Amino acid sequence: MNISGRTSFIAHVGWPTHSFKAPMIYNPYFERAGVDCVVVPMGCRPEHFTNFLRALFTLENVTGALITMPHKVSVVDLLDEVTPAVRIAGSCNAVRRDATGRLVGDMFDGEGFVRGLLRKGVALTGARALVVGCGGVGSAIAASLAAADVGTMGLFDARSESAESLGERLKTHYPAIDVRTGSNDPAGWDVVVNATPLGMNAGDPLPIDMDRLAGSTFVGEVVMKQEMTAFLAAARERGCRFQVGTDMLFEQIPAYLEFFGLPSTTAEVLREVATLAY
Repeated sequence: MNISGRTSFIAHVGWPTHSFKAPMIYNPYFERAGVDCVVVPMGCRPEHFTNFLRALFTLENVTGALITMPHKVSVVDLLDEVTPAVRIAGSCNAVRRDATGRLVGDMFDGEGFVRGLLRKGVALTGARALVVGCGGVGSAIAASLAAADVGTMGLFDARSESAESLGERLKTHYPAIDVRTGSNDPAGWDVVVNATPLGMNAGDPLPIDMDRLAGSTFVGEVVMKQEMTAFLAAARERGCRFQVGTDMLFEQIPAYLEFFGLPSTTAEVLREVATLAY
């Protein structure tokens, strides 16, 4: 890719950056499509994030920012306008500057995750879905599952107040959904999602009791450090169909590109050109 004085950039902001996958997907696509833009990883510790974000959007050649851990929640209070998805999830993973200079945020984790499930033929209308982990990504997935008309939503987090708070927000926007909190027992659910960081490091405990997981349950993962996490490997041994963490990323990128006003594409094209490494 030839970077010149005309090249715009998307900042990929988080910390640490060693697990970032977006540059290995966006940049090969930009090169193939002739889009003069580049995604640049930027490691920013939490204590510097507020000042960094404000400074970032004073640059004239910044197209936008991808926001990832640990900033997805804290960024919300720094924005001028957010979408309903951000209000429900309580987190944001994409920011752009509009024509008037205002910072606008949206959340695409949940949309990408749900698009992936639907493309795999998972029936979500009226389904029973358990989301384990109610931080930024888990809340976004729960919001999008609710928008996809699941019938019952289970929410669990090691911090019970996180699950309870998310449950209240879901009930406010989707009063017809049966929301249940307090248990990560996977028995009886159609879809089970690991939305925790468990699996990022070797030796992490599994997020659920795998002996209670039925082979008919569809399992989803958000961890992207490696394709087959210990959780997915254990689910596969039980006969479960599953979605790997990077599927969520591939499926949401077309929506990101539209948000940033760039030429969009399909998940298939992105997979074809990606240079992912684990």
